[in-house]
Amino acid sequence: MKYPIGIQTFEKIREDGYVYVDKTDLVYKLVKGGNIFFLSRPRRFGKSLLLSTIKAYFQGKSHLFEGLKIAELETEWNKYPVFHLDFNGKNFTAPNTLNNALLDFLDDAEKVYGITDKKRDTGERFKTILAVASEQYGRKAVVLIDEYDKPLLDVMDTPIEQTNREILKAFYSVFKLSDEYLQFVLLTGVTKFSQISVFSGFNQPDDISMDPRYEALCGITEEELDSYFTERIGEMANDVGISVEEMRSEIKLMYDGYHFSSKMTDIYNPFSLLNALSKGMLDSFWFRTGTPTYLIKLMEEADENIDEMAGEFYPASQFIDYRADRQLPLPMIYQSGYLTVKEYDRETNEYLLDFPNKEVKQGFISMIASSYLKPKKNADAWCSKTARALKKGDLEEFRKLMTSFLSSIPYSLRRKNTEQEQERDFQYTFYLLLRMISSYLIFTEKETSEGRADCVIEAKDFIYIFEFKKNGTAAEAINQINQKGYAREYEADPRKLYKIGCNFSTQTGTISDWMVEE
Repeated sequence: MKYPIGIQTFEKIREDGYVYVDKTDLVYKLVKGGNIFFLSRPRRFGKSLLLSTIKAYFQGKSHLFEGLKIAELETEWNKYPVFHLDFNGKNFTAPNTLNNALLDFLDDAEKVYGITDKKRDTGERFKTILAVASEQYGRKAVVLIDEYDKPLLDVMDTPIEQTNREILKAFYSVFKLSDEYLQFVLLTGVTKFSQISVFSGFNQPDDISMDPRYEALCGITEEELDSYFTERIGEMANDVGISVEEMRSEIKLMYDGYHFSSKMTDIYNPFSLLNALSKGMLDSFWFRTGTPTYLIKLMEEADENIDEMAGEFYPASQFIDYRADRQLPLPMIYQSGYLTVKEYDRETNEYLLDFPNKEVKQGFISMIASSYLKPKKNADAWCSKTARALKKGDLEEFRKLMTSFLSSIPYSLRRKNTEQEQERDFQYTFYLLLRMISSYLIFTEKETSEGRADCVIEAKDFIYIFEFKKNGTAAEAINQINQKGYAREYEADPRKLYKIGCNFSTQTGTISDWMVEE
């Protein structure tokens, strides 16, 4: 089986014999179901392949669809004029990059259709092109725009952002002016900038990003995994000496977990899954392709921490549309694929957002920790040693490693106005470090019948209950654990339980007192 790693052209996949997960029945439903659509999905989630597939359909290339579901649905295979504008691969941080890209696109289209009388306005020029193309073909035009938001994301918080926004607004206004010439329009991207007027120049597109009918347009479902890759999963299981069920479970834990509607259909990350199947190993393929700089910047400036955003219920309005508020990064984090829908409450019409899978949780926490903590020492080696200490129950070694690491951090923390905020920042730092070193269940501010435990770690052989103090004593922290009964719920648990009192010094910026009670 040939895996289309990095190949986003439908024609190449079909002609060169790469595996193609057949979604053409959904494509057919989409192209017959409306006029102008918008779809938001995380990067490397198959948006470009989707547009390439739709392009081939409207170009009437029926031979590419032989044996696929759409071949049983479509009988006419008419040819339409198709305009495909792809913003991938361009760096819009340089002045005039967007304007030049649009001018090149228009110049090429005018040459194809023999247009010599060029208008000055980009929107007017495109309108003329659509009208001429529709007349020559005898059918309305199709417009496909890939990563429409990249010209804005690349230049966020720079003077070019406003310029690019106005250019795009003027260009997209053609869809309102040229409705009579348009058969089908699809814009794809990561974010939906509806609140900053990008779409205000034309009728709002039909946003299908959370439409249950189209939630599986991109990505790979459980059913598709079984249909196409069962044999390969068996080979991988055999290679490492585990059962097929165990390998399936590891793949699901690593790459599954995305949901794009209240229907809650499980969607696997296609980029990571195909890489894992191709290479025969599980790794963080998607995350290692890079984290957008705009997201790192938003997280550095945000008032909220990642542990405060994950595992909470939100109305859709809070995470669907991006608003130009640097203190509210939730929409960007969700739309970029670092949080996803995990549960839908029909009574309140709210969605539970959390990390989709192990790959994203570990990678995102490590990314935020590296950016936020900026440690001077080798973080990877430290993570390995500290994880082993927790695994073995060696809390003295764990204390030494934590104290050393915290001492290396330049403690210019963001929240340092009040004592409560300083203590909160220490807890957040501690939480990030724990997330970096392990995949254990980690709870912060875990509720009990008599209060909240600052941090609880549930490892394979041990339970660790932490209570933090600032400029106090470790004994005070241990007393609070006992008085509040934080360990009571684990009395019947066979794992060994440790209570850890930890005092943080604002003067040294690290652990100053530590006590362990079994």
